[in-house]
Amino acid sequence: MSKDINILYVVAEAVPFAKTGGLADVAGALPQTVKELGHEIRIMMPKYASFSERKFRVHDVIRLREINIPIRGTCITSSVKSAFISSSKVKVQVYFLANDKYYGRDGIYVNPHTKKEYADNDERFIFFCKGTLETLKKLGWRPDIIHCNDWHTGLIPAYLKTIYKDDPFFKNIKTIFTIHNLAYQGIFPKESFDKSDLPSSIFTPDGVEFHGKFNFMKAGIVYADIINTVSEKYAQEIRTKEEFGFGLEKLLNKRKNDLYGIINGVDYNVWSPQTDEFIPTKYSAATISKKVENKKALLQKYNLKFDENIPVIGIISRLADQKGFDLIGDIVNELMSLDIQMVVLGTGEKRYHELFQKIHNKYPDKFGVYLGFSESLAHLIEAGSDMFLMPSRYEPCGLNQIYSLKYGTVPIVRATGGLDDTIENVDEKSGTGTGFKFNKYDSKELLKTIKKAIKVYQDKKIWTKIMKNGMSKDFSWSNSAKKYIALYKKLIKEKE
Repeated sequence: MSKDINILYVVAEAVPFAKTGGLADVAGALPQTVKELGHEIRIMMPKYASFSERKFRVHDVIRLREINIPIRGTCITSSVKSAFISSSKVKVQVYFLANDKYYGRDGIYVNPHTKKEYADNDERFIFFCKGTLETLKKLGWRPDIIHCNDWHTGLIPAYLKTIYKDDPFFKNIKTIFTIHNLAYQGIFPKESFDKSDLPSSIFTPDGVEFHGKFNFMKAGIVYADIINTVSEKYAQEIRTKEEFGFGLEKLLNKRKNDLYGIINGVDYNVWSPQTDEFIPTKYSAATISKKVENKKALLQKYNLKFDENIPVIGIISRLADQKGFDLIGDIVNELMSLDIQMVVLGTGEKRYHELFQKIHNKYPDKFGVYLGFSESLAHLIEAGSDMFLMPSRYEPCGLNQIYSLKYGTVPIVRATGGLDDTIENVDEKSGTGTGFKFNKYDSKELLKTIKKAIKVYQDKKIWTKIMKNGMSKDFSWSNSAKKYIALYKKLIKEKE
């Protein structure tokens, strides 16, 4: 029987405590599934003021009420609190590094009032990385593996290979560094490096220096024992193409033998049309004809007229350049001349707010827009749309296309990153496949693919088959967690 593995999962945000994006969803779900599969895993994150200690039953850890974290020749006193993430099967312990100076404010990375990143984000996450290691020492719990996520945790592997390398407590502890989105790297001025206490010898192009600046993401990539990202295709793209590598492609290619891709899972307890509490009519593959009731409810919500022969295309997204909405801007009039209706839910860059509002104003009977976020509306769009559009420039994993499959809502995607890994291209004659893909980042290609989907939609027999193909797919966390456990075992085997 194989040995249970001890893992510390270090992350800047995790559901249900703090969330700005998909990172938090992964951090809330993956550790629970790893624990269900028989391994000891605990989470470490900052204690932000934005969530209620009372609501989540956050309590002091007696031996960690006072912990001294050495930073630049002085010690900053902090404390560590704890709570649990619970499922019906397991409880995962979460440790929170608490310090009012760094985390006692409303936002996670950005000041919600000024909409600007906090000026001391370098110090906040230097403190978090060092604090994580000091917490382990004081706690006396020694994991086999520290699993780091994104730039906020990138200094941990660097610390372990430098200033902590002779500390017997950390001997043989291995690190995995997961890249969720390479575009966000945590790049700071050289002066930030001086705050880190890392040896000056590593501030080089082979180390953590990046065009004269200090790059936290690069630190993780250089010093982690294994690197992974959130889809196989994205793992390939970031090491072979400049447009995806954001200046780190050569380094990642150098480490290609240590670079893996594991697609994110989804929580079908939350995202399933059979149990979804947010939709008016529940349905399954066996009762797929009931899906149309959700379409009626969705169109009513957006003040659009229902016609069962006209397909509804849904979009739920952060409204950013990455997501490919400039392509829609290029073909607005051609798109709106088609026999379709579109609904959008999202918030983000001002230019896309203006673009979608302008389309809505010009085509109010065909194009509905909600600029903001609503959990209930997100579920209704998944259940009520016929197609789901993700024309992304790049997409490390993507989750909405996977949710769409389960809801029988056929994805139209660009073949990049996780979108390419999770969607199988439709053959309109046989009805095999789960969605429609286009390769070239080009508005004409997007338009051609949408037209193809509309044509296939008219053949209800083939369309129903495609819907059911998607609904039968299993992207549960169990599959992804088993792959992570295989990586953990690989590292443990290497250290034995």
